This record gives sequence, structure tokens and C-alpha cells, in this order.
Amino acid sequence: MSAAEGREIYRVVWPRGVQTAVMTDLAPRLDTLEGKTIGQLWDDLFRGDEIFPILERELGQRFPGVRFVRYDVFGSTHGGEEQRVISLLPERLRQHQVDAVISGMAC
Repeated sequence: MSAAEGREIYRVVWPRGVQTAVMTDLAPRLDTLEGKTIGQLWDDLFRGDEIFPILERELGQRFPGVRFVRYDVFGSTHGGEEQRVISLLPERLRQHQVDAVISGMAC
């Protein structure tokens, strides 16, 4: 800091790094979940084992024909197997013909 005309001058550093990822458009939203297949992804950290069955029940009542691929089919998205689970995810989602994903839960 130095004084110039009675003012202090501060050097400011922008806290944001250089952008390294290319932004892409989001996938379009589904018009309805009726008849769709929803994949469940869980990090095994916060009550997914309680919350996913509630979501299944409630969404099943609201959207006829909705089907779920449970989180245990994919494996935990956190922890020792995280890298393997995430790397296999696109293939596994296609294999199970998943239309949408609910990813949770964390605390």
C-alpha cells in the first residue's frame, strides 16, 4: 500500500482462478417423469437409505409407470471406489436406460 494524493492504494488479487473447463449447455428437462427411468446416486453419507424410498413412493404416486434404478446398483459416489464408480457411470446409465438422475444426499 502506498499513498497517492492522500489516498491509500491497495493491490487487489482476483480470487477466481483461470477458467479451465469448457461450459456446455444443460440437457433439456423432461416434460414428465411418467414412464421414465430414474437412477439414484448416493454418496453413503446422509440418510439416502431413508430418503430414496420416500422419493420412490411419492414420485410413483404422482407419475404412473416411473421406474427406479436403486443407488446400490451404481455404487457409492464417495469414498475409496468413487473414481471407479464415476468413470463407469455414463456406461451404467445407458445400460439401465436411465432418463434422469437423483443424486444425493450429503449433509
